[in-house]
Amino acid sequence: MTISTVNNAKTEKEFHQLPFDIYKNDKNWVPHLKQDIEKVFNKKINKFFRHGEADRWILQKEGKTIGRITAFINEKANKKSNTKIGGIGFFECIEDEAAAFALFDTAKKWIESKGMDTIEGPVNFGEKDKYWGLITDNFEFPPYYNQNYNPAYYVPFFENYGFKKYYEQFIFYRNTTDELIPLLKEKSVRIRKDPKFTFDTIKKNNLEKYAEDFRTIYNRAWVKHEGFVGMEKRQAMTIMNTIKPILDEDLIHFAYYDGRPVGFFIALPEINQIFKYINGNLNWWGKLKFLYHKLRGTCTTFFGLAFGIDPDFQGKGLEGAIFDECKRVVNANGSYKDVVITWIGDFNPKMIHVIENLGATKLRTLATYRFLMDRDAVFTRAKIIN
Repeated sequence: MTISTVNNAKTEKEFHQLPFDIYKNDKNWVPHLKQDIEKVFNKKINKFFRHGEADRWILQKEGKTIGRITAFINEKANKKSNTKIGGIGFFECIEDEAAAFALFDTAKKWIESKGMDTIEGPVNFGEKDKYWGLITDNFEFPPYYNQNYNPAYYVPFFENYGFKKYYEQFIFYRNTTDELIPLLKEKSVRIRKDPKFTFDTIKKNNLEKYAEDFRTIYNRAWVKHEGFVGMEKRQAMTIMNTIKPILDEDLIHFAYYDGRPVGFFIALPEINQIFKYINGNLNWWGKLKFLYHKLRGTCTTFFGLAFGIDPDFQGKGLEGAIFDECKRVVNANGSYKDVVITWIGDFNPKMIHVIENLGATKLRTLATYRFLMDRDAVFTRAKIIN
């Protein structure tokens, strides 16, 4: 077996082709878009290169590519959390433990050479809403857009090598016509009758305003999370511009109290329902097929990308009021039948409780793993957020 760095058109092509070989008989798999993946490794596009670095490799045997892996360092996050962590991601491999271990060894050697003492994976060289975690439960459901997907045999690869679960990630599901539990419904009605509370859907012609509202709530709601460095105005605007081409104004909701932004629910059409017809390449032909399926109404599911409540308003039923407002708008439109709520870590029991109270049920479990270079060091799981 030979390891090669991905540094030219040929190795890049092999990097992208491998998943098509591994999942060719898997009816649930939807390939990531080549263009999306390449943005992660483009130093001119991915802002994480301003304070980090990344590399990637393919593994070949007898001239055939059988595995791939990436490794990266995020110095800014490490400085904030006072850690020395390197990440691995975009792992794919045939069902061969020796091949998997060769890939892990390569990434480990690179991360260790950078002075790191811990490996986290599979994760993204970017935000946590994309390419994060390993599926450990329910392999019989398609991934939503930019969600990791993997066969069951990857789990023993990680655990036999020495990775341990740092936290679990739960994905939830609910029907768009489902009602809130009675207590939350009662609180929702009370909030919606209070004239100081107002609700609004995003407007594409005023993204800068909603980006700032989103950033304000996000920074207050996530300040207690480990390694949280705060979101800058530029970053919030980048997020909005990134989702603008596919956003549906009916799916992004904000709540205000006396004009102050206090809650948001950001959801997008589940465009993997379209991308499964595009074969992983949004070239001119892929764009035509995307437009065709978009106009045809192929997307009947949307996925919750982000959900946040200002700490001053948590536990008061505001989350139910936001979901009630979303339900009213979505059901009036009639395009969507169900919603998948993107992952929530087991370190956040309060938010899990909120989502369950909204009538959602657990659909899938993923896990983020950590590997300690010092094999005698004491391993601890992610801290619970109080």
